[in-house]
Amino acid sequence: MKAKTFRDAYGVLQRHAQTLREQDEPNIDDLLAIVTESVAAYQVCQSRIAAVEQALEKALGEAAEISSNPATESQP
Repeated sequence: MKAKTFRDAYGVLQRHAQTLREQDEPNIDDLLAIVTESVAAYQVCQSRIAAVEQALEKALGEAAEISSNPATESQP
């Protein structure tokens, strides 16, 4: 299962964490699949977070430029 959205990837991480917490004994047979899927989901989350941070920095930077130079807004 390849998570494509942050929400899906975060859900994978939550499910795997819950599965591991509920185990009385480690299930070695499932561990590799859990780790592999978790790493892929983590990478999706990190990528989406980085993209949002970059977009916010750009938007806030542009907003700061506009507010520091209001004369450019009123010109036709």
